[in-house]
Amino acid sequence: MSTIFKSEPSPEYPPEEGCYLRGNDYSPVAVCVILNRRREETPPDYEILVRVAVETGAALAGTLQTENIGLEKVVLNITANPNIRYLVQLGPESPGHLTGAAVAALLKNGVDARKRIIGSESPTPYLFNISMEHIERFREQVTLVDFLNEGSVDLVRGAVQACYQEEPTEFRGYRLFDPGAIRKPPLTGKITWRVTHPEKEPTTDEERAQHQKGRAMVEWVRKKMEEKKLRKGE
Repeated sequence: MSTIFKSEPSPEYPPEEGCYLRGNDYSPVAVCVILNRRREETPPDYEILVRVAVETGAALAGTLQTENIGLEKVVLNITANPNIRYLVQLGPESPGHLTGAAVAALLKNGVDARKRIIGSESPTPYLFNISMEHIERFREQVTLVDFLNEGSVDLVRGAVQACYQEEPTEFRGYRLFDPGAIRKPPLTGKITWRVTHPEKEPTTDEERAQHQKGRAMVEWVRKKMEEKKLRKGE
């Protein structure tokens, strides 16, 4: 009888908060429903798909709205659990963010020196807030099961069930089975600084150095002004 290797997730798993549910930590699959509208307008159907995914056996299931910070959270949460080997993606593409296409491009092509997702046509497909180690581990660890622009309860159930079979199972053009945890320790990490305008970030080491000097000067001036106000108050 074969034994599928499993690993303990990071003690901080999942490190990032978000609109997701946590299920079986030893499951090989996470489910991502692309959200093509504002968070507060999440349709009940999306919530049903997320719940069904977890009830069927997914490790994590939730919605994804953006191609930058939202995707960074997905990367951090998945790489904190070596057991997750598939990312099932479904739901209608976001015409503004092209989030689903960005996920596919990241797993296929990676990022360039500026941490821009190669081949993505999204407006701001930058992953500035996470390390290259996390990005490369995500690409090594996860296989995308892509049903973008589709979404039904039966589809979610079938995909999740196929991913945790011991023997290879054909499902909608994919050959799926549980390969066991990636044999590397989980990665830990959180988003510590949120780049709100990635398109304005410096592109070279020289520009980054000047940017940091500018920030330091602004901080120095701010502190001096605060000290001056305190002295006047005395």
